[in-house]
Amino acid sequence: MERIVDLDAAAAEIERRYGEWAGAGLKVGATTWREEAAEWPQSLETERDRVRDPDSVGVSIVGAEGAEAEITLFRGGWADVGFFSERTGWEAVFECPAIRSPAQFGAVLDAVTTRAFGTGSAGSAATPTTRQ
Repeated sequence: MERIVDLDAAAAEIERRYGEWAGAGLKVGATTWREEAAEWPQSLETERDRVRDPDSVGVSIVGAEGAEAEITLFRGGWADVGFFSERTGWEAVFECPAIRSPAQFGAVLDAVTTRAFGTGSAGSAATPTTRQ
């Protein structure tokens, strides 16, 4: 897979938001990593040093009343985003935005948490661009 996004820098975008999310009452799962060279089915690791050549990094977030969001960034330049909550009428939303930088990934994290939980950073409620 082509290396478009630095996953370690993207993981820092996740970690930078842990305090804000926890302060908003969200339960944030550990950052997960997937080893590109692992045999299928590839397992997720929560310790970065157990993954030599990651092809993805992700996080799961749980809010009130069972609301959930999962965001996984792939180094090839896209994210798999899924969430549902009262704010979506409990309908699942799935998106695949193109991501070209860790900062852009941070904006997607903020947009998703705003749309799913109403808690993202100010000015971040825009819908990410879907990869085609």
